[in-house]
Amino acid sequence: MEQHGRIVTTYDPEFPVRLRTAAKVPDRLYVRSHQQVPDGDRVVAIVGSRAASGHAMASARSLAAELGSAGTIIVSGGAIGIDTAAHRGALDANAETAVVLACGLEAPYPARNRPLFDEIVAAGGALLSAYPQGTPPRRFHFVERNRIIAAMADAVVVACAQLGSGALHTAAFAAEYGKVVGALPGTAGCEQLIARGAAVVESADDLLAALAGSPRRPPVSLPTAGTDAETVLSYLQQDLPRVEDDIVRATGLSSRTVKRALAGLELEGLVLPLRDGAFTRSVLATELSTH
Repeated sequence: MEQHGRIVTTYDPEFPVRLRTAAKVPDRLYVRSHQQVPDGDRVVAIVGSRAASGHAMASARSLAAELGSAGTIIVSGGAIGIDTAAHRGALDANAETAVVLACGLEAPYPARNRPLFDEIVAAGGALLSAYPQGTPPRRFHFVERNRIIAAMADAVVVACAQLGSGALHTAAFAAEYGKVVGALPGTAGCEQLIARGAAVVESADDLLAALAGSPRRPPVSLPTAGTDAETVLSYLQQDLPRVEDDIVRATGLSSRTVKRALAGLELEGLVLPLRDGAFTRSVLATELSTH
């Protein structure tokens, strides 16, 4: 099988339609497939933890199969864990599925999933990458990969995630694009998303109802300059967690004001709470501040 793929740009009819209008995504993709890039009336991304429980894996696989049987294209990142379960569920239903990689096509990561990737391509699915041949997986590639996944889909469902999980970044990107965000209840990260307004997804019907009945959220933006929220967000850094007392001391704001600002920033996906009670600036907030 051809390992290096072909280049598809916005000038090509098969370039995913949702990517054409999305900001901050590549205008070309490297594609490995026997057919056109999977695209259609309904595309759903299912993402989550690499270290998912057996129950979460089974739930994600079942959800992907249900959605696939209903004519939905399933997108995920090809990682061990929930991503693998999502792709497997799509294959169970003979549905199209696309893998968005964080490396070049000729040596897709993770190596242990290469038989799965071959199976996906053979079944009419595709491997997609923003990176040319020879590009190894790097940390920031996974963030960029997550943005592409969110942009390609009508909805992003987080099936299993702890606080600070990369899957929450994918959900934040989906919110930025005004997409539907759903979560399977149970894990801390998913419960956080549900508390912030994500649809509770326990079956395909739940998600299809959310897609049919929920107006799209307005795109996320940074808080207005001079507001308490902007002061708090400006202090926080992406890789340097801070507890509430640190923020109070650094900003001069009252504890009550900081709590209120953090709550609002969490709802927008601009800060992420960690297990130890600390907070960190989200990837989404960092990206918005640089554009």
